[in-house]
Amino acid sequence: MSLQFSVLASGSTGNAIYVETGKSRLLVDAGLSAKQMKLLFEKASCCELDQLDGILVTHEHSDHIKGLGVLARKYKLPVYANAKTWKAMNGLIGEVDSEQKFEFEMESVKTFGDLEVESFGVSHDAAEPMFYVFHHEGKKLTLMTDTGYVSDRMKGITKHSDAFVMESNHDINMLMMGRYPWNIKRRILGDHGHISNEDCGYALNDLIGDQTKRIYLAHLSKDNNMKDIAHLAVKQTLESKGFVIGEDLQLHHTDATEPTELVLV
Repeated sequence: MSLQFSVLASGSTGNAIYVETGKSRLLVDAGLSAKQMKLLFEKASCCELDQLDGILVTHEHSDHIKGLGVLARKYKLPVYANAKTWKAMNGLIGEVDSEQKFEFEMESVKTFGDLEVESFGVSHDAAEPMFYVFHHEGKKLTLMTDTGYVSDRMKGITKHSDAFVMESNHDINMLMMGRYPWNIKRRILGDHGHISNEDCGYALNDLIGDQTKRIYLAHLSKDNNMKDIAHLAVKQTLESKGFVIGEDLQLHHTDATEPTELVLV
């Protein structure tokens, strides 16, 4: 078995991604209730929750940690986060046994069985937000959402991945014409907010390599985006740069309540 993953849920209401190899099974974030997480695992044909080797946390916002404490306690799971995120989660996830709490610092690599996980910082309004690149037998999977922009440093770490789960949060026109107050709009558009559909496409232009086969558009706003709008905007941006979206380079949706198919990287 090679590197496989499923985007269990992605959006402003909850986020979780499952990654597995023949010897390792990891969950990135648990932004839905424990009950919902169990259903998503069953729908995606993932492992049993008590078979997980750990939960990796990206940051402390509720749409990423809502079910974290309950899952950790119920299934006795190790949880990995950086020191600032652990501190920020105090009072948000309940008590987690100290033997289940592990530090995974930014810009570092941890090995889980036959899977190497590399952490990298993003630009978001959280204590110390970070996302992950998974390396296994020459394959590379990048998860990157919740960032106001994609820096050259981030590009250097994540480029030429075989698959990307990439933020395509909002359509700028929908956001500007929508009901959000100006301070929220400014936050979303700022350097510590979220990247738009167009900015997702521009970033991917610098990230896609010859081996890149799958791109999953993630963390879509339920108020300021639509799947078809995000898909069209990213597709048009990439095609304007010479990329061909089709069999060799696939562009996929994600959903806030339905998992993607568990696929090989």
